[in-house]
Amino acid sequence: MIRDVDGGTAKLMPDIDRARAWLLTVDGAPQSYVDLDDPTHLEFEYARRLAHVLDCVAGPGEPLDVLHLGGGALTLPRYVAATRPGSRQDVVEADRGLLALVAERLPLAEGCGITVHADDARHALETAPAGTRDVVVADVFGGSRVPAHLTSLEYATAAERVLRPGGCYLANLADGAPFTFLRSQLATFGAVFAHVALIAEPSVLRGRRFGNAVLVASHTEPPLEELVRRTAADPFPARVEYGAGLERFAAGAVPVRDAVAVASPEPPGGTFSIG
Repeated sequence: MIRDVDGGTAKLMPDIDRARAWLLTVDGAPQSYVDLDDPTHLEFEYARRLAHVLDCVAGPGEPLDVLHLGGGALTLPRYVAATRPGSRQDVVEADRGLLALVAERLPLAEGCGITVHADDARHALETAPAGTRDVVVADVFGGSRVPAHLTSLEYATAAERVLRPGGCYLANLADGAPFTFLRSQLATFGAVFAHVALIAEPSVLRGRRFGNAVLVASHTEPPLEELVRRTAADPFPARVEYGAGLERFAAGAVPVRDAVAVASPEPPGGTFSIG
């Protein structure tokens, strides 16, 4: 299945090894992987890391109120619906063509508690009721870059406003050495939230390659021991950076305001593309 969408050309390709599993790409860059028979199966490592945090923010099976910025094929909303039945989830996706493709080919189960909205992520965040969400998950890419208006101090403040006390903000980011963008995000969210952590593969954090990093921000200390255990056990182990080590990593970076905010850097050719 191929369709033109706002971000380029979207393709849904079946996984020959799993009966009802699909890979969504946009212009050759993988966006989502969904197994309709097993929504707890997470193929992409960054999705597993986001899910690890979602697994730890409340007791096992306890429902959550989640706002997802960026929809893709709704991988994480499906995961939360399966692991935390009764959760109330709103998904915001600006690309109506992509929403139509996913709704047609990968429909949601009735009564799953997931509502999808066609809107800009920043607008949806700024107009959402205050103090109503346990988690905000941001996984928004224009092509292969995080849009500039989702990187600023004003945006971080809007995210903090929507969360309940003890709520958690998660973001899938991407960068490489010298980490100008990633360090600015740590400074920006660190100016709004009391606690900030970062989850990424050691090779990415050492600057050996460009890759994804999951940012975790909240007013309560993250469940570090559990996150370290879970991420270390993944097929591609990750490291959880927090405290003094993360402060050294971000040293010298300053919060970014709307007036000077920029998108995340363009990945080196072929970094995420699968052809």
